[in-house]
Amino acid sequence: MTDPLATYHLIDLEHMGQPESVAACLLGTTDGPMVIDPGPTSTLPRLRAGLAEQGCSVAELSAIFLTHIHLDHAGATGTLVRENPQLTVYVHQRGAIHLVDPAKLLSSAARLYGSRMDELWGEFAAVPAARVVALAGGERLTLGNRQFEVAYTPGHAWHHVCYFEPASGTAFVGDTGGLRTPQFDLVLPVTPPPDFDLEAWLDSMHRVRMWQPRELVLTHFGPSYHPERHLEALRSALLAWAEYAKDSLSVTGNDADQMRWFLHQLEGWIEGRVRPELASRFLA
Repeated sequence: MTDPLATYHLIDLEHMGQPESVAACLLGTTDGPMVIDPGPTSTLPRLRAGLAEQGCSVAELSAIFLTHIHLDHAGATGTLVRENPQLTVYVHQRGAIHLVDPAKLLSSAARLYGSRMDELWGEFAAVPAARVVALAGGERLTLGNRQFEVAYTPGHAWHHVCYFEPASGTAFVGDTGGLRTPQFDLVLPVTPPPDFDLEAWLDSMHRVRMWQPRELVLTHFGPSYHPERHLEALRSALLAWAEYAKDSLSVTGNDADQMRWFLHQLEGWIEGRVRPELASRFLA
């Protein structure tokens, strides 16, 4: 079983064979190990392997913390609960209803991903309502020897929360902290329609700052050890990208023309900040 005194262990889920794409966090507690954002069911073999590397299994897990219910973060949750019916799932109240009845969530996702749904994400099984704890933000959660604070952090999604462990100074921020990897030292916004809300996101980053964390942990991907610098870089990027989006609406032509203009602005924004091959990969 994973060490209950260790802060966390990062499991690289290697989504679609891509390292440093989606991370699950394994935390030991004296009540049993727990996972923050277990990822999609399509990466469940990697999650199982990562658990085994730390000496534990799905059957030993005690809890799942979800930052939000997007398929790349939460897709495996119902499958895991079916395998281990004693699991307790913590999620924002706006997302809880879609864990219990995922029909609308899956219908919406299918409009975007079409025939690739199963390849990308795999099964999204319902979670029994009795196993779900709905959060509003502001809670203090105790799991064995560990305590966490919960903040409601919309902007990326209206059902997003972040978790903070005061004892370690670690904030598990899901997508509220944007995207950055050990190989890609640039913070990118992650702005999916239709939930993206600039002002809400800026407020959410302020809530994270108020914790004064020593470390941020991103689902995409891993730790950031300079939280203030990281969040300021994300704020700057969000403001710049939002301005490009606003300006694109004045570009003559159709939606495709405006999209090309917007992408051209992003290419200019990222040029010189990272190696060209990395820029192409992440803008894609």
